[in-house]
Amino acid sequence: EPAGARGLVLDVPRYAQRLHAGGETRWGGGGDSWCSPTCVSMVLDFWGAGPAPERYAWVDPPGPRPVVVHAARHCYDHAYAGAGNWPFNTAYAATHGVDAFVTRLRSLAEAERFVAAGIPLILSAAFTAGQVPGLDYDTRGHLVVLVGFTDDGDPVLNDPYAPDDERVRRTVPRAPFEAAWQTGSGGIAYVVRPESVPLPAPPAQPNW
Repeated sequence: EPAGARGLVLDVPRYAQRLHAGGETRWGGGGDSWCSPTCVSMVLDFWGAGPAPERYAWVDPPGPRPVVVHAARHCYDHAYAGAGNWPFNTAYAATHGVDAFVTRLRSLAEAERFVAAGIPLILSAAFTAGQVPGLDYDTRGHLVVLVGFTDDGDPVLNDPYAPDDERVRRTVPRAPFEAAWQTGSGGIAYVVRPESVPLPAPPAQPNW
């Protein structure tokens, strides 16, 4: 029953992509554009599946969070010169012993099934400043981690587009966020979870 997600917020670590602004600019322009690898890094670390430090010891200077630079390098798509290619990001995640795939969800009600099962989702949305109250910037495409829901059903996000880790966690109103996600990307979600964590039961017309 999807209502099991109401009032549930998963303890996903908070990583701010903008900590990297002004640092490493290869692999898609650096911190201001690294929403996708930052979200993947948050979710991998939530599962305890992130790369070991020796894997990203090449990052020099290490900067605020070298694992995100490592992820951006490995998610980078030379064809479009960015680190936000959806399948590239799930392929990177899948090299860490987890199951990872891209799908389209039809609604936040479907997303609630994942949160109720203990699985955070990475969602792609597009919006203008103020279209989603609490998100005061413009984006043609941005990735956030859906970490839970309030008792009233409003989404709780880890939004990496924040100046510091503390301000990554944001609660937004359900209807405008759902619209920005569904119209912005058609409901794109990355599902990343260990094989040992079962997926929720699929809907009648399965999309996972």
